[in-house]
Formats: sequence, C-alpha cells, structure tokens
Amino acid sequence: MWAYLAPIVLLTLANVFMTFAWYGHLKYPHHPLWLVVIASWGIAFFEYCLQVPANRLGYTVYNAAQLKTMQEIITLVVFIGFSVLWLGVEIRWNHLVGFGLMVAAAFFIFMD
Repeated sequence: MWAYLAPIVLLTLANVFMTFAWYGHLKYPHHPLWLVVIASWGIAFFEYCLQVPANRLGYTVYNAAQLKTMQEIITLVVFIGFSVLWLGVEIRWNHLVGFGLMVAAAFFIFMD
C-alpha cells in the first residue's frame, strides 16, 4: 500500500515547495528580481529532493502518464490553496470548472 501512497505524499510536498518557488515572490514585488531568482532556486532544490524520489518510487506501481497526470492534479489542488491563502486571490466558478475538466481528463488516463 505504501508504494501507492508514497508518490502521492512526496508529490504533494514537492508541489508545495515548487509553488512557493514559482509564485511565492509575487507577494513581494519590491524585492529585486535577482534576489527572488536565487531564493526560488534554493526552494526548488528541496522540491527536487522530493520530486525525484516520488517519481522513482511511483514508477514501480504507476506508468509515466499516470505519474505526470497525478502530479498535475496535485499541482492544481496545491495552487488553489496557495492562491487563496498566500496571495489572497479569489477562486471563481470558471477556474473550478476548468480544474474540474482537468480532473475528468485524469480519470481517463487512469482507466485500464
């Protein structure tokens, strides 16, 4: 069972780091670009320390398309939470419909 869950847990944690690396600086537009690039690289290092093992472990029970699809859905869920909690962005109905369609696409990827 852990072989199926470990990639999900690791991908979720990795996506939290990556979301902060890519979008966390948007809350601080007055910081110099060079500084946020270096900070983002530092944060992204920890994302890779989780992402690579997640894919390595996950590939023992999931195929590559399933891993990528899983990662994208996790990214959307993490990004919604990040947008609301960190950036204070309102998620609107059309965002949810678009994300829902992506989840529906994931359903077909996981069908045998």
